[in-house]
Amino acid sequence: MFTKKFIFLMVGMMALTINIKANLQHSNFERMLTVHKTSTCGCCKMWVKHAEENGFKTMIQDHQNLEIIKDSYNIKPKYRSCHTSISKSGHVFEGHIPTKYVDKFLSENHPNAIGLAVPGMPLGSPGMEYKDRFTPYDVLILFKDGTSKVYAQVSQ
Repeated sequence: MFTKKFIFLMVGMMALTINIKANLQHSNFERMLTVHKTSTCGCCKMWVKHAEENGFKTMIQDHQNLEIIKDSYNIKPKYRSCHTSISKSGHVFEGHIPTKYVDKFLSENHPNAIGLAVPGMPLGSPGMEYKDRFTPYDVLILFKDGTSKVYAQVSQ
C-alpha cells in the first residue's frame, strides 16, 4: 500500500516534470526565427550561421523586395538593416543583433515593444566580421509608437 507521503511525493514529481517540459517547449518555441533576406546577401547568411551556432532554429525566406516586409512590421527606415528576423511570438529582430540580446529580450516582458534593431551594418557585428576591425554600435529596442531607445551598447 502507498503511504500518503509517497503519493504526495509522486504528485509533486509529476508537477515538476510537467513544468520543466512546458518551459523547454516554450524555450524551443521562442528560439525559432524566420529570417527575411535577399538571396545574394552574404552577411545575412553569416548572421544566420551565428544564430544557428547559438542555438536558434531558422527558417529562411528570400525576397526580391524586403521593404514590404519591413513596412508590414512597422520598422521605420532609420532602424533598417539588410535582414529582418521574426520570432514565433511576432517580435522583430532587425539587422546584425548578437543573439545574446535576442535571448535576453525574449526572456523579458516588453508589452509596448515590437523588437530590437541594429540599424545599418556595423563592422564587427555578427555577420559583419572583417579581420580585427570593429565599430561600436547600439542595439535599440523598438516601440509600437515608432520610437526607440538604447537597449544595449556593444563596444567590443
